[in-house]
Amino acid sequence: MNALILLAIGLAMMATGYLLYSKYLSSKVFQLRAGYETPAHSMRDGVDYVPTNKFVLWGHHFTSVAGAAPIVGPAIAVIWGWLPAFLWVTIGTVFIAGMHDLGALWASTRHKGQSIGTLSGKYIGSRGRNLFLVVIFLLLLMVVAAFAVVITGLLVSTPTAVIPTWGAIVVALLIGQAIYRLKWNLPLVSVVGVVALYSLMLLGDRYPVVLPEDFLGIGPQAFWILALFIYGAIASLLPVWVLLQPRDYINGLQLFVGLGILYASFLFTAPTLVAPMVNRAMPEGAPSMVPLLFVTIACGAISGFHGVVASGTSSKQIDKETDERFVGYFGAVGEGLLALGAIISTTAGYRTVAEWEEIYSAFGKGGVAAFVQGGGNLLNQGLGISTSLSATILATMAVLFAATTMDTGIRLQRMVVQEIGEIVGMKLGATAATLIAVIVALALTFSAGADGSGGMLIWPLFGTTNQLMAALTLAIICVILSRLRRSYLPILVPLVFVMLMSIWALVVQLGQFYAAGNWLLLVLDVIILVAAIWVSIEALAALRKARELPAIEFGDRDTPEHSAEVKADART
Repeated sequence: MNALILLAIGLAMMATGYLLYSKYLSSKVFQLRAGYETPAHSMRDGVDYVPTNKFVLWGHHFTSVAGAAPIVGPAIAVIWGWLPAFLWVTIGTVFIAGMHDLGALWASTRHKGQSIGTLSGKYIGSRGRNLFLVVIFLLLLMVVAAFAVVITGLLVSTPTAVIPTWGAIVVALLIGQAIYRLKWNLPLVSVVGVVALYSLMLLGDRYPVVLPEDFLGIGPQAFWILALFIYGAIASLLPVWVLLQPRDYINGLQLFVGLGILYASFLFTAPTLVAPMVNRAMPEGAPSMVPLLFVTIACGAISGFHGVVASGTSSKQIDKETDERFVGYFGAVGEGLLALGAIISTTAGYRTVAEWEEIYSAFGKGGVAAFVQGGGNLLNQGLGISTSLSATILATMAVLFAATTMDTGIRLQRMVVQEIGEIVGMKLGATAATLIAVIVALALTFSAGADGSGGMLIWPLFGTTNQLMAALTLAIICVILSRLRRSYLPILVPLVFVMLMSIWALVVQLGQFYAAGNWLLLVLDVIILVAAIWVSIEALAALRKARELPAIEFGDRDTPEHSAEVKADART
């Protein structure tokens, strides 16, 4: 089958979802109002609460939630065949991921930018909140530690990506100053920033940076991991407009351009899908597709990490409530497009079935390396880009996605640590909470050796933990809508499906960890499973009681500017 058919169907589904379904959710379910005074205005502090242009904020949200996961998950899951992965990514993006991100953003914005963990205490109860925070902490720990290892692996294996990776930070700092201090025209800044980043890729391709085996007394892996955590700690403490926001914005534009280049290679090569539609010759020991497909592909179909980002940073920067449709739903569509590109690259980027089967000889193989190799082949064939530069572009894409997620993750982990501190009666400052978050993540990363392989120790639980987080976020949104006396069916159906698949997958993994004698993952699996079931019961009880409790109303307080406009219209 020609991959262009798959591409056309996927693009059509996601475009229709944004144009029609997101509009329905925005107007009928969440009832977004342009005049509502968002926390970015009412609680503006210039550090976390900052009113932001919706295109800039979309860049932050999209790149923060995407990371490497929408590449890694699909690039592994295609071992079951391209059709299951394609269906889950497209249907999940349109009906679940977009709704989840939009809903989490709306719920947090309507509650002073409070996190999903705090909202769980308000609508589910204190016990539910405490268990919820355990799940969030573990999820962020997995993301931060694992992405540090993924980035390091790419910097070592693709040294041409080193200059553009670190040069992007300098570009972001300059863009932040240009937008907020110098008040330069946003389109002009955007063009200059994208050109600068791609110039850095050309420079990096020409001058690869390879560290010696003994660099400053440590190996290259350990050096890059330490450098990443130091950078992440500093970035998490700076005001969002200085580094985090402009970095994510310009990375989002650059990554979308890179995605466009990748999609253009599909058009020019019109590749054939060499992988089977449904793989009936699975390698020995590979797990069953159901339920594992639905947790292997998390980001790109539905991801609980998105709700943490939406309620942790994005909701504090929403300028107008109606911007949430573009930032939240379209942010999820952007990730779905990346996942779709990963599916095509890893199933049509090889010449023969035998070549593909060699890559996917066992479950868990593939991942970023398969994406870079397959996508690089297509860039070379379709656009004539050299193999080296193709690898640089795709590796830099993966690194920048992972890096923006990592620095946002450390910032969110700092907030979670502060929240946990308040529960136990300790008031932690931003610096102290950041140090705790970074030390814990570093301890995990180096727990298995100086190469940082410990960062991947608990990664096998990421998919299930992430999907449980998404289901619990949907449960909170359901309760809020019920208290508002609005329809929550568009949220309830995906909630039930994702919750069932996640708990089923946890039980399956429990057996796998026991059989392998992996007691660390076994214990963590049990903790997450108990927390998930407990919070689910609490959420179900809260949903049942919601109709019996008095209906709540959101105070639709208008911004001063909007109120003036309304009065002017009335006089007219």
